[in-house]
Amino acid sequence: QLQASGGGLVQAGGSLRLSCAASGGIHSINVMGWYRQAPGKQRELVAELTSGDTRNYADSVKGRFTISRDNAKNAVYLQMGSLKAEDTAVYYCNVVGYTAGMRAFNTWGQGTQVTVSS
Repeated sequence: QLQASGGGLVQAGGSLRLSCAASGGIHSINVMGWYRQAPGKQRELVAELTSGDTRNYADSVKGRFTISRDNAKNAVYLQMGSLKAEDTAVYYCNVVGYTAGMRAFNTWGQGTQVTVSS
């Protein structure tokens, strides 16, 4: 189960920090990421962080967003800066890993709305 938080309304140029924590019996996490979906558009990858510390960002957010994690809390964060109106979307966290019973899982959070006013 994933619980995301931190969305809201912010002016262009501002910052927001999204948080997402995974709960339940987790053995290991391979990838933690953030996706977003704007109205009328497909869901797209914003940033992901692998267990090997590889970070991938969408070109549109490079230099503005930073993904990080807290392994002890099974949490992933997205620090968003220099926000633009086009960053407005519902943001979803995604976690891929294995349960304590060694069953693979690919789980989505419930989504949190980010609205950037210009």
